[in-house]
Amino acid sequence: MSKSYSLLDLNSGERATVSGLALAASPLRRRLLAIGFLPGTHVEVLRRAPLGDPIEVAVRGTTFALRREEAAALHVIRFAS
Repeated sequence: MSKSYSLLDLNSGERATVSGLALAASPLRRRLLAIGFLPGTHVEVLRRAPLGDPIEVAVRGTTFALRREEAAALHVIRFAS
C-alpha cells in the first residue's frame, strides 16, 4: 500500500491522488470538498510562493491557491515516478 502524505509535502510539479481529509466536520473540510478535493481526485502542485504560502494547485481543470493549513489537511498518495 502506498504511503499517504499531506499535500504540503509535495514539491512543485508533483502529482498525487487525494486520499482523504484530516479535518472532522468543519467549514474548511466542507469548503475543500465543495471545490473538488474529493478522495480519488488527481491534483498537481504547480508552484509555491517564495515563503511557501500560498501553494498553487490544479484540480479538475481549475487552479486554486491554498493556504498552508488547507494543504496540510489534504492527505494524498504520490503518483509513482
